[in-house]
Amino acid sequence: MKLAIAGAAGRMGRVLTRIVHETPGAEIAGGIEPKGSPHVGTDMGQLAGLGQLDVAITDDPLQLLTHIDGIIDFTVPAATLALVELTAQARIVHVIGTTGIDEAGDARIKAAARHARIIKSGNMCLGINLLASLVRQAAAKLGEDYDIEILEMHHKHKIDAPSGTALLLGQAAAEGRGIDLAQRSVRSRDGHTGARQAGDIGFATLRGGSVIGDHTVMFAGETERIELTHKASSRDMFAKGAVKAALWGFDKNPGLYSMTDVLGLE
Repeated sequence: MKLAIAGAAGRMGRVLTRIVHETPGAEIAGGIEPKGSPHVGTDMGQLAGLGQLDVAITDDPLQLLTHIDGIIDFTVPAATLALVELTAQARIVHVIGTTGIDEAGDARIKAAARHARIIKSGNMCLGINLLASLVRQAAAKLGEDYDIEILEMHHKHKIDAPSGTALLLGQAAAEGRGIDLAQRSVRSRDGHTGARQAGDIGFATLRGGSVIGDHTVMFAGETERIELTHKASSRDMFAKGAVKAALWGFDKNPGLYSMTDVLGLE
């Protein structure tokens, strides 16, 4: 499967290049950087520490998409939403790990999925998706006497909050409770906030250092507290999950899929 990497020169882009290169059945076919990037024209193998691959980074996605089978995209919302219009035209696989996309952007992605095979997730790794499944089950079994709080920490360079993974876990908890996350989430607390409302799902965000990603979902009852935690030690796990998703989507019909579909967790 010929795969391209959006944001190929970034930290995640370089890891993805290496993982695709190492994965049987996958082949690095191109990389994209925005116009004006100093990395346009650079060999992807050299940039990722693999040696010469004779695959150069381009700033012209339209030309690239005509001869690939799929693209893996961990960029920013504006770049992803521009790219998804093109992947819909090309009818290829588009794996989206970009976080911070708003409801209007999600609607555009859903529309593009009528033609493209889109796999979108706030987190691509197996452990987090298993955690989400456990959170959904716990939320369904534990009543509103157990308050749900989600704590996440990432490196100081992360630009969105809460993280896409924290929102994925929050959505899992909301589904378990049968409630609307948008109506019941609490994203910040400051000043005289009053007592916590039963049934709300709280989020707390920490940023600092080089933390790749720590997430804890707490179910706090009157006499006990249950904590489900995942700690990432390498970006490789995200990349491996994304490549697995791309390969899984290769022979699927157009549609919008998640890692739950890829991993068969339902």
